[in-house]
Amino acid sequence: MSDTETMQVVYRSDYRPPTFWIDHVELEFDLDPHNAIVTTKITVRRNTDQPSRTLELVGEQLKLLSVSVDGVALNDDEYTASSDLLVLNDLPARCEVQTKVAISPVTNKALSGLYQTSGNFCTQCEAVGFRRITYFLDRPDVMARYQVTIRGDKSTCPVMLSNGNRIASQDLGDGRHEVVWEDPHVKPCYLFALVAGNLKCHRGSFTTASGRDVALEIWVEPQNIDKCQHALVSLQKSMKWDEDVFGLEYDLDVYMIVAVNDFNMGAMENKGLNVFNSKYVLASPETATDDDYLLIEAVIAHEYFHNWTGNRVTCRDWFQLTLKEGLTVFRDEQFTADQTSAAVKRIDDVAGLRAGQFAEDSGPMAHPIRPESYISMDNFYTSTVYRKGAQIIRMYHTLLGQDGFRRGMDLYFRRHDGCAVTCDDFRQAMADANDTNFDLFDRWYSQAGTPELFVTSAWDESAGRLTLSMRQSYPDLAGDLPGTKDRKPVPLPIRVGLLDAESGAELSQYNDVLLLETESADFQFEGLDRQPIASVLRDFSAPVRLRMQRSDDELAFLMAHDTDAFNRWDAGQTLATGMLLKMAQQAADGQPLDEPKLFSDAFAKILTDDSVDEAFKALAITLPRESVLGQEMDVIDPDAIHTAREFFRRSVAGSHRDQLTALHQSLAADGPYSNDQQSINRRRLKNVVLAYLVSLDTPETDQIAADQFSGADNMTDQQAALAILANSNAEQRIAALDEFHRRYHGDPLVLDKWFAVQASSSRAGALSEVRRLSGHSGFTIDNPNRVRSLLGVFSVNQSVFHQADGKGYELLGDYVLLIQSGNPQLASRLVSAFNSYRRFDTGRQELMLRQLKRIASEPNLCKDVHEIVQRALKF
Repeated sequence: MSDTETMQVVYRSDYRPPTFWIDHVELEFDLDPHNAIVTTKITVRRNTDQPSRTLELVGEQLKLLSVSVDGVALNDDEYTASSDLLVLNDLPARCEVQTKVAISPVTNKALSGLYQTSGNFCTQCEAVGFRRITYFLDRPDVMARYQVTIRGDKSTCPVMLSNGNRIASQDLGDGRHEVVWEDPHVKPCYLFALVAGNLKCHRGSFTTASGRDVALEIWVEPQNIDKCQHALVSLQKSMKWDEDVFGLEYDLDVYMIVAVNDFNMGAMENKGLNVFNSKYVLASPETATDDDYLLIEAVIAHEYFHNWTGNRVTCRDWFQLTLKEGLTVFRDEQFTADQTSAAVKRIDDVAGLRAGQFAEDSGPMAHPIRPESYISMDNFYTSTVYRKGAQIIRMYHTLLGQDGFRRGMDLYFRRHDGCAVTCDDFRQAMADANDTNFDLFDRWYSQAGTPELFVTSAWDESAGRLTLSMRQSYPDLAGDLPGTKDRKPVPLPIRVGLLDAESGAELSQYNDVLLLETESADFQFEGLDRQPIASVLRDFSAPVRLRMQRSDDELAFLMAHDTDAFNRWDAGQTLATGMLLKMAQQAADGQPLDEPKLFSDAFAKILTDDSVDEAFKALAITLPRESVLGQEMDVIDPDAIHTAREFFRRSVAGSHRDQLTALHQSLAADGPYSNDQQSINRRRLKNVVLAYLVSLDTPETDQIAADQFSGADNMTDQQAALAILANSNAEQRIAALDEFHRRYHGDPLVLDKWFAVQASSSRAGALSEVRRLSGHSGFTIDNPNRVRSLLGVFSVNQSVFHQADGKGYELLGDYVLLIQSGNPQLASRLVSAFNSYRRFDTGRQELMLRQLKRIASEPNLCKDVHEIVQRALKF
C-alpha cells in the first residue's frame, strides 16, 4: 500500500484539547544554510482536563540531536522519536523540555518552515510549517510567550529579525553576532517568524491615538530600497483607519515588514514581523501598475488588520480559519472602499467572487466556509474560506448597520482577547451585543454551495401593489461532499429598491433590506401610482446566484438608470451574458451571429454619462469573462464562448470606432505621470477602450497600441498595451515583447508580467508559446510567482488551456508532477485547474481524466495534490 493510501483524514468533530499546554518558549538558532541548529526549551503544564502523562510533539524532516527534561538528558529508551514525531512519556505536571535538532534551509524548496531565498533566511509557519523547525505542539490553540536568540555570520546575516521587541545583541568574536527578541504577547506557533540576511530598511513612524510612537520598518534587499514608500504610506493609512473605524491600536513598539521573492502566499501576519511576497511591497511607477499599487495597499492593510482579527484573537483549530480570514478580508475590503470608490470596489470584489468562488462552490472542492475535514490544511486556504467568508461577515454588517457591527466587534474583543476561539464565539458576540438571534447563520458555516435566489414580480394595478415572490434553493452537486446533503434555507438579507419605469428616478421610500430566512416568502410594496422597475439584490447584499426573469429591455433600462451602482453594472453584465450565450449556441450550430445592438446602444450611453466616473465606465463596458460565461452553460463549450465573445467585442468596437478613438485620445495624460484617483480612473478606462479598438485588427488600431507602448511613462499604460498586442495579430507584437524583455529582464516582478501577458493570450498558437516559455532561461519552478505568472495564468485561459486535443492538459500535468515533490502547496493550486472537468464535453472530460489518473498513480505523490485529485476523481 502506498503512503498516499494511508493519509490521515482530520475531522472537525474530533477536536480535543492537548494533553499539555505550553506557557513559554525559548528558541535558539545557529544559522547555517545546510545545517542550522535549533535548540528549543518549552515550559509545559499538564492539561487538568486530560489525565494523560504523555506529550506528543510533531515534527517534519527533522534530525534529532538531543532531548532532555528539566535539564536531564534522556536515554534512547526514555522517548520515541522519528523525523516527524517525538513522544515523551511519564512527564510531571510541570516541567521544561529541551530539544536540539538540525535542519537544512537551503534544500527546503517547499518554502514552509525555515528556508533560504536569495541568500536570506526566512520562515513561513502557517498553517503547519513550524514543525519543520522544531518538535512542537503545532496547533493554533497552544499559545505561549516567545524569546528568540539568533546567531549568524555578520557578513551574510547582518540583519536578524524576529517577533516582538529586540532586547539584546552582542558580537560573538568569531565572525558571528547574536540578537535576542522577546514577544510580550501570547501567540500560537504559526505566528512565529524569523528573517536573517543582507537587508536594508526603509523607516517611518506612526503615533497612535493614545500618543505612543511606533517605529515602522520595511526590510528589503538593497537594490529595492527605493520601492518601499507606497507600502509605508499604506501601512500608516491602515493603522489610522483601524483606530478610526474599530478603535483598535497597535500594541508593540515596532512593526516590521520584510519582502522576499520566494513565497507561497501573498503575505503572512506574524506578530510584529510580517513576511511579504515582494510583489505586495515593492512599487514604483516604472515597474508597478495602478492595480499593483491598489493590491499593495490592500494586502498591507489585510496583514496589519490581522494584528487584532487573527493574532490577538486567533483560531482554536484550523477548521475555524474563516474566523480570522473571512473577517479580515471584509475589513480590508471596507478599508479599500473608503480609500477609493465603494461602488468600484464592490464590483471588483463580486466579479472575483463569481469567477473563482462560485466555480469552487460547484465543483469537487466545494466545502463550507468552516470545513468538516481535510487531509492537508494547506488546501483549504481557498476562495470559499476567504471571499465567501467575507460575504458572510458583510451580511452581519448589512443587518446590524455600522454601529451594531461595531458593538459586536467590541464585545468580541472584550471576551476573547488573548484567546483561541471559534466561529460560534464570533457569531454569539454579534448576537449578544445587539440583543438579537443569529442561530440560523450557523447554516452558512456548515453548508456548501452557492444558493440560488429565484425572484418573480406581480403587479396589481387596482391596488397599487407590487409583490416580489422570493424562493431560495441549492443546486444539486455530484459526489458525496461534506455540507451538501440535507441543506436548509439560510438567512438572506436582500437589499431592494424601486425605480420609476418612465424617468428612472429612485422611489426612495421603498429602498429596504428584506430578510428571507425561510425557503420562500412574498414581500409587498404598497401605495404605488404605477408599476415600477424592481432593483433586486442591490450592492450584492447576499452571496447568491440571482435568478430573475427580466427582458432585455428591462435590463437595458437598469443598465442606464439604476441608482445602485452595483446593480447598474450587474444589469449590463446580465444583459451581455444572455446575448453572449445565445451567440455561443449560434456559433456551435454553425449559424451566423446576431449583432448585439441593444447592448451596443447602452454601451454608447455609458461612455457619455457624466454622472459616473471613468473607473465605473471601464467596468460597465467590460464583457463577462469567458470562465464566468462557461458557468452558465450545462456543458461548457470554450470554443463557442470564445468565438461569440470576440465577435461581440469586435461588433461593438466597429459600431463605435470613431467615438472610441476620440475617447482614447482624450484620456491621454496631458502632463507627467500622476497616481491620484482621477488619473488612475482615466487610465483604467483608456486601456479598456484600447482593447476594444485593437480587436478590430486593423493597421491603424494596432498602431495606436504600439504608440502607447513605446510612449508610456508608466507601467500601467505600458503593460496594458503589451497585453493587448500580445493577444493580437499586430505586426508590432514581437518587437514589443522583445523590447519589454530587453528592458526589464533583470527585474523579477516585471519579468513575471512579461510571462503573464503571453500566457493570457488567446491568439492562434498560444499554447505553443506557453510551452516554449516554460523552457525559457527566465522560467524556474523554484519561484512561485514565476510559476503562477506562466502556468497559473495559462490554466485559467479557458479557450487555450481547454484546447480540444488535450495538449494543454498534458503540459499542466507534466508540471504538477515536476513541482509536487518540492513544493506541494504550489502544485496543489495548479492541479485544481482540472476540478471542473465534468462540466465539459465527453472528449475533454476523458482527456482531463487521463491526467488526473496519471497524477494519482504517482507513487510518491504529496498529500496536498493527492487530496485535490482524489476529490476530483470521486466527484
